[in-house]
Parts: sequence; structure tokens; C-alpha cells
Amino acid sequence: MKRFAVALASVMLLAFGLSGTTGAQEQPKPVTLPDGGKTEEGAKDESGKWVLPDGSPTYHITKEGTVDWYTWSGFRRYHSECHVCHGPEGEGSSYAPALVSSLKTMSYADFLAIVASGRTTEKGGTTFVMPALGDNKNVMCYVEDIYVYLKARADGAQPRGRPAGRADAPQQFKDNEKTCLGG
Repeated sequence: MKRFAVALASVMLLAFGLSGTTGAQEQPKPVTLPDGGKTEEGAKDESGKWVLPDGSPTYHITKEGTVDWYTWSGFRRYHSECHVCHGPEGEGSSYAPALVSSLKTMSYADFLAIVASGRTTEKGGTTFVMPALGDNKNVMCYVEDIYVYLKARADGAQPRGRPAGRADAPQQFKDNEKTCLGG
């Protein structure tokens, strides 16, 4: 519930224009770490969860291709909830955009707002509708994870296919999942 509440609070901030994070903004650049791993510039490990200085979640992938737990969770959740419309690996379909392309410039706050509140766009006389998923716990309890996986794909840090390996789930993830899902 805590992650769900935080996500909902973030959406409310965006809806009322209080966060100042919407719109085009400079994204952190992917970097290769001294040990050969990949993450985003400025990222740090906070008990198994990689975050940027602004608090946005991000990925960490070792030289061997082992992903942090949140990237792994995002891979799993994306393929159970999102790939039907947005295509395998986030590469898009005839009726939903390639999220791998979108996340090259989209912030976490904007991603969260669109997932939670939905969006309707017009292109070439066709209306495209992203449904609001703010009340879907199978998405909102894992929205950070889904973003992290797609961001790793967008930055080229995670190639197509199943990650080579994964880190173990941190206790913080287990506690948050249980609380969010009401267990």
C-alpha cells in the first residue's frame, strides 16, 4: 500500500502542477561503471534499489548481464501486464507506442502520470487511448519496476530477451509488495 500511496501522491502532485517535473527535460545519461556494470549517471544503491539524485528509480546491470531485483521485477511485470499492447520488449505495436523510444526522453514522473491517469492522443486521424491503470494494483504496486526495466531497455543497457541473471529481492521490496497488495 505504501508504494501505491506514494505513486498516487506523485500523480496528484503532477495533476495539480506542484512537482514541476513534467515536460521535456534533460535525462541522466547511461554510464558504464568501473566494474563494467551499467546504470544512469549519478545513480546510487540504496539497499538494493538504485536511485538517481532526484529520487527517481533506475537500473543496475552487471558486466555479466545480471540485473538488480527491481529491473527483474519490471521485466516480469511488463511482460505480464503491458506487452499485449506495447509489444514484446517495449518495442511498440500498431496501436501502442514503443516505450523503449518514449523512455529515451520521458521522466519517471511523466511515466507515472500517464500510467496512473491514462492519456488520449490523436495521430493521423486515429485516436489512441492509454487506459488509466491507477487502480490496478498489478501495475501500480510495480510501476517503478516497470519503468526501471523499460529505462534500461531505452538506454541500451538491457538487450532484448530475458536478463542473464538477477539479484535477490531486497527485504524492502518484499515488505512493500506485501503492504501494497494487502497481504
